[in-house]
Amino acid sequence: MKNPSVLTVIPARSGSKRIPSKNIRLFAGKPLIVHTIRQAKKIPFIGRIIVDTDSKQIATLARHESAEVPFLRPKRLAGDTSQVADSLRHLLMRLKSNEGYVPDYVLILQATSPLRKLSDITACWRAMKKGGATTVLTVTPTHPRLYHIRRGFIALVNGSEKDSTNMQAWESAYILNGCFAYIVKTAAFLKEGRIITKKTRPVICPKWRSVDLDTPEDWALAEHLFKNRGAIETAIRKIGRAHAIKTI
Repeated sequence: MKNPSVLTVIPARSGSKRIPSKNIRLFAGKPLIVHTIRQAKKIPFIGRIIVDTDSKQIATLARHESAEVPFLRPKRLAGDTSQVADSLRHLLMRLKSNEGYVPDYVLILQATSPLRKLSDITACWRAMKKGGATTVLTVTPTHPRLYHIRRGFIALVNGSEKDSTNMQAWESAYILNGCFAYIVKTAAFLKEGRIITKKTRPVICPKWRSVDLDTPEDWALAEHLFKNRGAIETAIRKIGRAHAIKTI
C-alpha cells in the first residue's frame, strides 16, 4: 500500500490592516512566513509545500525558500472577508486541472502561528492516522465561562451561570488557536466544502504558545515568547514538578 500524499499549504494573502505587510514583516529577525516554510521543510510525512498568495513579493520570498508558488491567488479570493476554504478549493482545482495532481490530505499551516512546534504537527498526523476523523486541528484550553460585551454590559455566551464559583467544577472548554495546523482529507473537504468537516478531531496545545498574530499587541507578545521559549518551557516543567511533589 502506497504512502498517502500530503500537500502542505501556507495561506499568505498580502492584505493586513492591523499589522501591515504581516507575512513578510520581520519576526525575531526573519520574515514571518519564513519561519513556517522552514518548519514545513522539516516535516517527514509531507510531499509538496505550496504558498497560496496573491502577492508577487511574498511569492518571490517563498520561492527563494524553496517553496512552490505555481500561480497567484485571484484578488477576489484575497480580500478582508475571504475564507481559506474558498482559496483552498481554488488551489486544488487548479492543481488538478493543470497537473492532474490530487493529494490525499492537505496540511494547512498558518504563518501567523510562529510558536507552533514540529511536535504539534506530528501529533495531528498521528491523530489522523488513528482513523475515523476527516479533519484534525489544534485547539487550546479556555475559561468555560465565555462572556461578551452587549450594549456595554457583560453577557454570558452560553446564557447561564452555575452555582459553583470553582472553575474546576466546570467542564473543560477549548477554542481554536488560530489554528496551528489543520489536516483535512481532500475528498471530505471537496465534498463538504469546509475545512472543519463533520468528523473533526482536536489536538490540544498549551495556551502560552497559542498566540495568533492579529494585532500589534499579539505580535509584541508572541515575539517575546518566541525569543524566550526555552526558558519558559523550563520554568513550566519546574513548577509542574514542584506541584507534583506537594500533592504526593
